[in-house]
Amino acid sequence: MKSFNIVLNSIMDVKEFVNIVNKCPYDIDLASSRYVVDAKSIMGIFSLDLSKPLTLTVHSDDCDDLASELKKFSVE
Repeated sequence: MKSFNIVLNSIMDVKEFVNIVNKCPYDIDLASSRYVVDAKSIMGIFSLDLSKPLTLTVHSDDCDDLASELKKFSVE
């Protein structure tokens, strides 16, 4: 399991993010404070507070390809 911090600034960012993560065969969660949703659910993502960085949790250790695809959304 690996975690990353990301930021989704616009509706287009959310749409692009969901298209990327839906290609993955493993489970991916997105968390904002105490709320956790399925990262593959566009409606779930819009229920989160998108004004702050989100924590992306990938339930796989082999996700380097996903990390490189999501590089534009990552924050340090």
